[in-house]
Amino acid sequence: MSFIKTKLINLLKQVFPSSHTELAVFMFFLLCYGILGTYIALHYRIIFDNRIPWDAYFSFDNKAIVMTGGSFERHPLAYYFFNWVREFSLFVSGGKMDATFRLTLAWLSNIAISLCIVQVFKYLKNIIRLPLMIALFLILFFGIFSTSIILSFTPENFTYTLLLLCIYNYYAAVKLRKEEKIPGTALTLAGITIGGLTITNLAKVFIPVLFEKDVFRSWKKFGNTVFRVILATACFVFLYLLRIDFKYENIFSKTNQQYEKFSNVESIPDWDMMLSYFFGGSILFPSFMTTDKHNMKGFNFKGLLMESYSSPVCYAFVTILLSLILWSYFKNFRNKLVQIIAISFLFDIVIHCIMRFGLHTSYIYGGHFVFVYPLLLGWLFYAYRSKPKTLSFLMVTMVILFVFLLTNNLFRMSDFFQFLNTYYQ
Repeated sequence: MSFIKTKLINLLKQVFPSSHTELAVFMFFLLCYGILGTYIALHYRIIFDNRIPWDAYFSFDNKAIVMTGGSFERHPLAYYFFNWVREFSLFVSGGKMDATFRLTLAWLSNIAISLCIVQVFKYLKNIIRLPLMIALFLILFFGIFSTSIILSFTPENFTYTLLLLCIYNYYAAVKLRKEEKIPGTALTLAGITIGGLTITNLAKVFIPVLFEKDVFRSWKKFGNTVFRVILATACFVFLYLLRIDFKYENIFSKTNQQYEKFSNVESIPDWDMMLSYFFGGSILFPSFMTTDKHNMKGFNFKGLLMESYSSPVCYAFVTILLSLILWSYFKNFRNKLVQIIAISFLFDIVIHCIMRFGLHTSYIYGGHFVFVYPLLLGWLFYAYRSKPKTLSFLMVTMVILFVFLLTNNLFRMSDFFQFLNTYYQ
């Protein structure tokens, strides 16, 4: 019993704030996001409207996700998770899908994103071991990303996927730093939760085990690793098939339909979609455009989408940020923790930029990878910790990027509220 108690306490300390500084970080973002989400939930119906299943803003499927968890081929086990989210929100609202229901959904998202930022802070402080002020600056930078702002009040798979990926990356980094292996139970739990919410993220769960100590130098350790991976995969597959009554042929037909639907959209050049949507839109808001939508049952409504960047300054921002990320990667090339982060990011680049799946709306997928940016920036600061001139250059550059990001995203959020005032009161 004491062993289980110790494990549970350690888990809670890793997931939740475990120091005064971490608690202060959590409360700060909880308050900031909470004010935003509460105002939107109480004054507008965009967070959840029974008549609008999808695409009210930025292609998020709030109602569809809350009610069903989304399509089974992309979100295999999300149905069960969002059953709990929906039932809890209905319990709080007294069974009504009203403003209180929306408020509960918004605060659940708020808590998830605030905890996510705490996880990034823990990584920066405990794994990279950055000075406190640099760590705080980087999470402030991360906290005003477009993805962080929007997901803080959006009941979507991406919201909880971002939290789970951050928790798992920090947990795996702690284990690897101690030169310990990731237990099969933890690997299985991560596979079921992370892969269950979005199936393409399942592969990311197994990346850290490739970097465990001597995994490819000892047949015993290699065999143990293979066993843990097979165990986690088997549990996930079983639950997935159970979810669809073992009608596995539906997976392939639905997957092909989704790929055809989301990979053959021609709107602007691919390079522009990559910069404006995938690399940029998940961090720096571009301008918005309204579209005419309907729910296929006779109800018409307005949707909001992101446009490509129109200002060269925005392209410069994205280019500079990507340059810093690449700089960090090559500077820390021999660091296995950096390789784990980079390979995880590479999965998303392949899926969206090379295979073109959802490239035209790839800003919504930021919940799968935006945490990579503050972590790699953290490693870049760490690499030059003993070089004051380079460190000063990096800080000045980041302050300029921060000021522009804050100014731009606040301005674009005012556009978002204008859209809400016009169509969603």
